[in-house]
Amino acid sequence: MQKKKFGIIIFPGTWSDKDCYYAINNILNNEARYIWHKETNIDDFDCLVLPGGFSYGDYLRPGAIARFSPVMKEIINFAKKGKPIIGICNGFQILCEAKLLPGILLPNDVLEFRCTTTYLKVQNSNSIFTNECNKNDILNIPISHGEGNYFANEDTIKDLEENKRILFKYSSVSGNITKSANPNGSTNNIAGIINKKGNILGMMPHPERSCEKSLGSEDGNLIFKSIMNNII
Repeated sequence: MQKKKFGIIIFPGTWSDKDCYYAINNILNNEARYIWHKETNIDDFDCLVLPGGFSYGDYLRPGAIARFSPVMKEIINFAKKGKPIIGICNGFQILCEAKLLPGILLPNDVLEFRCTTTYLKVQNSNSIFTNECNKNDILNIPISHGEGNYFANEDTIKDLEENKRILFKYSSVSGNITKSANPNGSTNNIAGIINKKGNILGMMPHPERSCEKSLGSEDGNLIFKSIMNNII
């Protein structure tokens, strides 16, 4: 099988890029290459990854400055072509700032940085990013953020719910979607959403950190393998 080409976008302050690179190259046996934020030639890639970190030091607010980087115009064009894009943690924040995804990520309701295991209940398995899963599967994927509290207005939340654009919700290990299972106060326990076209995923948990048994979970592989299934 031909290797898929993943482009990992690096902004000043990005720091989860090496985790993504390792997972894609060493575990999934595909090809990952770094893309500096000033680059504009990204057409050759099959999928783009916007990893976690603190782009531009999170000044103003997370992702607010990164959205003006030269590469963002090309990322928008990449998205218009229907190619898959996944934004993880700070990458999710950047996609929201760029209006490629609705809503915003606010400070955690506990007002502290949360770095812990979370459980995600799959809400929709019929997507580019979840076709290796079954609906209601429980994935063990960690979080690491201070501003992961997803918020949007009522109409947007209604649209996300009704059109199955919420892929993951925080749950207990047994699959109960409760307040106690919500690590950051995110509206409706939302952990990951897609755009209307379905080719852009933003999620706060880190699938690249749950790709090996030695790390406690291999569930993150399901997301990357789902993407690979949809790349021609």
